[in-house]
Amino acid sequence: MANWQSYLKEYQNYLRLERGLSENTIVNYSFDIEKLILFLDQHQIEESPLKIGEETIQQFIYELSGQVNATSQARVISGLKSFFSYLVFEDYREDSPMELIEVPKVGRKLPDTLSTVEIDQLIGAIDLSKEQGERNRAMLETLYSCGLRVSELVSLKLSDLFFEEGFVKITGKGNKQRFVPVGKSTQKYINLYINEVRVHQEIQKGFEDMLFLNRRGKQLTRAMVFTVIKDLAKKINLNKVISPHTFRHSFATHLLENGADLRSIQLMLGHESITTTEVYMHLDRKFLSEVLNNYHPRK
Repeated sequence: MANWQSYLKEYQNYLRLERGLSENTIVNYSFDIEKLILFLDQHQIEESPLKIGEETIQQFIYELSGQVNATSQARVISGLKSFFSYLVFEDYREDSPMELIEVPKVGRKLPDTLSTVEIDQLIGAIDLSKEQGERNRAMLETLYSCGLRVSELVSLKLSDLFFEEGFVKITGKGNKQRFVPVGKSTQKYINLYINEVRVHQEIQKGFEDMLFLNRRGKQLTRAMVFTVIKDLAKKINLNKVISPHTFRHSFATHLLENGADLRSIQLMLGHESITTTEVYMHLDRKFLSEVLNNYHPRK
């Protein structure tokens, strides 16, 4: 499968240099193609990226459909469409084997959210007597109060903090930067972590500017953030499956419920399209009735 790896490497460089995508996004695109490579290897199918046809792709998708849900299946198909479109674009192929492949319809799932009480309970369950307690509190406060993606959280640098102006600089998808407001209470917890915990750590070379560090003085991983949240949810017997993204969903929902406009929320979340932000319009009917009664001229 060396031939596949060669074209995959070229494709990764294209995503990185031509399209300016983040490493996380490139990894996800590559993972979709590697699934197809694994399928070909397991079934001893000797077809190169330039010769593989629609029939083989259909066999792969049929097998995939028995392993993953419709959402994951749609993502893999989307990744493959992008890869083969690149091969056509570079004149490696005349056509794409994905042209007639349909993406399964996926219902728009409303994101899970936490109430403000649940968020307070989760953060309140952090053991501040432990070495990483202050870090975890500052981390979750930042995640919720700024509505960050977990990748944005672990990539935060000391040089991204503009507390005098009341903002943090966030590097999001495609290395696009935005400034997000950060509240005084969150600033307080970040400063406590910096001045009382981080200052005493032995920091590894190359990580001096990273805000959130692990015990070894290196950048905190996304997996560690998931683990911290999962352990806290178990600790308070929270009957919900949550992740770092749940804090982001809750951030947007609570802003919307309290009267913030969708455009402002879009800018803070770093969504390129307003339609992505519209998924947060899952408000109860009572709230919508109140909006109508308060703002419509024919109330």
